[in-house]
Amino acid sequence: MAKHIIVKGIVQGVFFRKYTQQKANELNITGWVRNTDDDRVEILAQGKETNLRDFIEWCKQGPPNAEVEDIEITDEENDDRLKKFSVVY
Repeated sequence: MAKHIIVKGIVQGVFFRKYTQQKANELNITGWVRNTDDDRVEILAQGKETNLRDFIEWCKQGPPNAEVEDIEITDEENDDRLKKFSVVY
């Protein structure tokens, strides 16, 4: 199962990508996270449904200094090439 997630709010400059990677690793989620040009964070996450549900709940709050206003979630196809969770620059 895979999800494409867009996180809106104060989510850049607060180590959102680093904490997202840590949470993904904790939950055995593969994929990636990156900042967008319009001050949002974009995530592709794949893993077991229960782990993804927990990951999405974490994304709704984010790390300590983030202020998440909204998230958009869409279903994606699994990408078997993804073996870990990476921060994309």
